Amino acid sequence: MANNNYSGKRWLYLAVGTVLLIFCGLIYGWSLFKAPFGEIYTEWSLSQLSMTFTISMIFFCLGGFVAGKMSAKIKPNKIIMMSAVLLLVGFVGVSRMDPANSSMSLPMLYVFYGVFAGTGVGFSYNGVISSMNKWFPDKQGLASGIMMMGFGLGALILGSIATSLIAAKGILTTFMILGIMIFVVLMIGSFFIKNPEVTETAASEKTEAPAVPSMTTGEMLKSFSFWIFFIWCVVANAAGLMVIGNAASIAVLFGAPAIVGMVVSVCNGAGRVIIGAIFDKIGRKMTMLINVIILLAAGIVLVLGAKTAAVAIVIIGLVCTGLTYGGNPTITSAFISKQYGPENFPVNFSIANFSLIPAAIVGPMVASSLITAANGSYITTFMAMVGCGVVALILWVVLNAACKKEA
Repeated sequence: MANNNYSGKRWLYLAVGTVLLIFCGLIYGWSLFKAPFGEIYTEWSLSQLSMTFTISMIFFCLGGFVAGKMSAKIKPNKIIMMSAVLLLVGFVGVSRMDPANSSMSLPMLYVFYGVFAGTGVGFSYNGVISSMNKWFPDKQGLASGIMMMGFGLGALILGSIATSLIAAKGILTTFMILGIMIFVVLMIGSFFIKNPEVTETAASEKTEAPAVPSMTTGEMLKSFSFWIFFIWCVVANAAGLMVIGNAASIAVLFGAPAIVGMVVSVCNGAGRVIIGAIFDKIGRKMTMLINVIILLAAGIVLVLGAKTAAVAIVIIGLVCTGLTYGGNPTITSAFISKQYGPENFPVNFSIANFSLIPAAIVGPMVASSLITAANGSYITTFMAMVGCGVVALILWVVLNAACKKEA
């Protein structure tokens, strides 16, 4: 009976945690907000608007790191509550921008959306995933995948609500409404985010995975395997972002409706769960190889689709892109826990997530340069994706040797 109670409780907590990450994932919906802001503040350049998302990603990573450090002394539900306050301040702060004062509104957007909202999302992301990993020592890949699916699909699931609100109320009022809505959901959900008690941990003995010796953060940072994995994450994420940021444009270019580009977002979410389940079944080594093979397949298929102008082939390439990109964060969570142990997972995981920053800068920048140089053609971008896949495969081989040596 104890095990049944434990099992039911952990799946309930996982469901709540996933809902919280769906709401936090709305920050990835910056593309929904960019155009409405551009219509109000016509003096802002495209690069100035894009900088907002870059700042939010930087503080997302920093917020995760701070939350990881705090987790040793503060319960995860308190971290979620702090996240709720930060997101409320961030979204309400954006809603107070003055449409008639563009010079003052831009720094306000950077501070409230970039710094406050970005940090708040980092708090929730780290707090939820770190807590849930303790409930699922036997299914960390699957549990991470389900939660990250919610986070990855947050903008897609809530995007229609945000779009309708913008059309009816305007962008600034929409931020006020969204801020209050996110605050309420996180506050209520925080009561379900908690670490297992000692008795509950004992009740999970039948499902618990073998213990993994834990490394301190300093020990992890000194290990060769971590830095090879970190570079692998940068390369794999940058490759996906070369295409994901242009998915709708790619679909239109090859004769499909722009909405077809959303297949990347759907497969991004699906990939997180699928790769997570595979990780639990066959381990890190083969799961990473499968993900790399899908990345290579995505690039090769997209090149073939571009050369033949076959929209069906292009769509298959977009599907593969979404699957491989979705697998990356799940692999990161499961690998950090399995390789370096659960004790310092919150901080170790947050440091691994810093790989998102160079990837978010390099991927779109390389794609933009190649597309401009090719007069709007995506073939060279798709070829670059294949090149990233080759590099990722080489890094996988090196990582295997490093992990074997450190074992």
